[in-house]
Amino acid sequence: MKQRVLKALANPPRIFYVAYNLAMLNFLFWFLLFVAVMIVFLITTQDIPMITPLVFIGLLFLSHSILAFYSKKEPQIAQIIFSSFRILKSRIPGKLVV
Repeated sequence: MKQRVLKALANPPRIFYVAYNLAMLNFLFWFLLFVAVMIVFLITTQDIPMITPLVFIGLLFLSHSILAFYSKKEPQIAQIIFSSFRILKSRIPGKLVV
C-alpha cells in the first residue's frame, strides 16, 4: 500500500481538532435545540424569550471542547460511533441470536 492511502484513513478531516462528522453533528444538535426552544417559548408565552443565543453558543463550545478532548485520546472516535449506529440500524445483532 502507498503512504497516501494509509495517511488518509488514519487522519480523518477535522474541524478544530474534532472529526468533521462529529463537529457537524454537534453543531446541528445545538442549532436544532435552540430553534425548538425558541418555538416552544413563542407558542407558550407569545413573547420573545429572554434566552439568548449566547447560552447555546457557550454550550456548543463546551461540548466541542469535550469532543476534542476525547478525539485527542482516541483519534478514530467518529468512526467508532458511526459504525455502532450502522450496526444498530441494520439489525445484525438480532439475526445472530439463535
